[in-house]
Amino acid sequence: MFIRRKQSKRLGIYVHIPFCKSKCAYCDFYSYPPRDERVYEAYTDALVNHISSYRVAGGDYAPDTVYIGGGTPTVLPEEDMLRILRAIKSTFSLQKNVEFTMECNPATVSLPMLKKYRRMGVNRISMGLQSAHEHELRALGRTHSLQDFEESYRILREAKFDNVNIDLMYGIPYQTMASWISSLKYVISLAPEHISLYNLKLEEGTPLYSIADSMPRPDEETEFAMYSAAIDLLAANGYRQYEISNFARVGKESQHNLKYWHCDEYLGFGPGAHSYFKDIRFSYKRSVSNYIKCNRGIGDEEMTDEYEEIPLRERLGEYIMLRMRLTEGINTRDFLMLFGKNFDQTYGAKLAKYVKGGLVEHDGGCYRFTRSGMFVSNYILSDILDFDADGNFI
Repeated sequence: MFIRRKQSKRLGIYVHIPFCKSKCAYCDFYSYPPRDERVYEAYTDALVNHISSYRVAGGDYAPDTVYIGGGTPTVLPEEDMLRILRAIKSTFSLQKNVEFTMECNPATVSLPMLKKYRRMGVNRISMGLQSAHEHELRALGRTHSLQDFEESYRILREAKFDNVNIDLMYGIPYQTMASWISSLKYVISLAPEHISLYNLKLEEGTPLYSIADSMPRPDEETEFAMYSAAIDLLAANGYRQYEISNFARVGKESQHNLKYWHCDEYLGFGPGAHSYFKDIRFSYKRSVSNYIKCNRGIGDEEMTDEYEEIPLRERLGEYIMLRMRLTEGINTRDFLMLFGKNFDQTYGAKLAKYVKGGLVEHDGGCYRFTRSGMFVSNYILSDILDFDADGNFI
């Protein structure tokens, strides 16, 4: 008798490494350079314990993406990182074709290190360049040079990584249209498989926020011109835009990030990491010391920061907010099947002025941002969706 095996559900795994060599002036992620490097081993112990605790809960899943982010994961001692990689592989039944990404910064990798990680299954690297100009790197508080980046990129290719993303940033102090195009052309000449472009956001509480007024920066009109020029230049060189900030060769889109934008399930490990798992959204407090204590069973503190079943209205709002980031936009038929609501009747009137103004395209059964709409997407989404004072859907 033929017995049909139960098909495992797909899942994304995110592991946060909150350490870096130095904190960039614009960064508001939970990361810091540790004063005492003994914290590396203690943190790795905590991560391994936490990951391993999901052996039963994750038994029905076969993760198809793993993403190790930070911070800068490659500042972690190699043996500690290898322990984390082994814990992931021994806890979860990974898909054979899993996309396994690790972030790094220039001057934090070596050829022997990357060969070890490659053998352990890491097959995609995301490296932050931000700019090909030294004065712009200094304005951002980056500690690497262009030469550091070039050497690190050479090492990646020598280690046989054939799926590499490079991050660039526009709106940097002292940046001009000419220097931006120069950075883009430089990265294109390296032929990475994926390029991410981010508009510098000045986050309150960061060092750059407090001194930004003392440095010249591109105005909003220039930033849009930079964004628009980048889309055209990347398209002409074989990079298809599939999300507001992301461009890829065909078949090299970030499958892990697509999980977030498609509202698929994912599990996060580490302080500050978020999860959406079995209809529950939860996250962990941004404290390494608390995370270590909780995973050692010390004290009465909870490491969970947020834990809630997502109501239909909020899931609906998140779906719209995340799917509209993608160039494919929202398919009204899919929306009806998922939520039992007619998208046109619910949101069509609110979107009509943006369709008329050329910011949103309504093509048959789809709504998607135009290029101009993508640049001001946050404004449009905040207008059509309802939020409370804390930024939650209501």
